[in-house]
Amino acid sequence: QVQLVESGGGLVQPGGSLRLSCAASGFTFSSYWMYWVRQAPGKELEWVSHINTGDGSTYYADSVKGRFTISRDNANNTLYLQMNSLKPEDTALYYCARAKGALDAWGQGTLVTVSS
Repeated sequence: QVQLVESGGGLVQPGGSLRLSCAASGFTFSSYWMYWVRQAPGKELEWVSHINTGDGSTYYADSVKGRFTISRDNANNTLYLQMNSLKPEDTALYYCARAKGALDAWGQGTLVTVSS
């Protein structure tokens, strides 16, 4: 069955860095665009970034552009999100999701807390 398992979240001080990982299984990872989506406490889901198949083009929300980097390792079926210069407003539950059209499979999320 399709599984997406995020890891790498935690507590970090403002200005710090974290790298999130998403291990995929049960489907042909390289065939899917992959997304990071987050949900801050009391707020709606927010698209963060995505990466396509083929040439691996990447896209970012303005709020994270220049600070976050999405990447994928198709040989190891893993999606990454390198997060630098973290801000308190980046505090959220971060989900990875696959897409072929709509987002049709999600992980359980990993919590990122940015606080001093």
